[in-house]
Amino acid sequence: MKPVKLFYLKACPFCKKALRYIDEAKAAHAELVPIEIEMIEESEQPAVAEQYDYYYVPTFYVGGEKVHEGGIYPEEVESVLRRALE
Repeated sequence: MKPVKLFYLKACPFCKKALRYIDEAKAAHAELVPIEIEMIEESEQPAVAEQYDYYYVPTFYVGGEKVHEGGIYPEEVESVLRRALE
């Protein structure tokens, strides 16, 4: 299983949706439950965030590769999580 990182901001409405979509995807698909996501709140961990190349949140990295940046839909979250299983 590949590591997943999620860069987000607490006040970001798109990030709040992404977090909800993660929960929904895991509730609907048992195979996604074991995927652990390293959550990086960029305003609280700016030194970590500065090491990655992105501009918008939420941003997902899977196995060190940026796979999504910016506003997101439920099916895109599921796709990100499935990439971690590859």
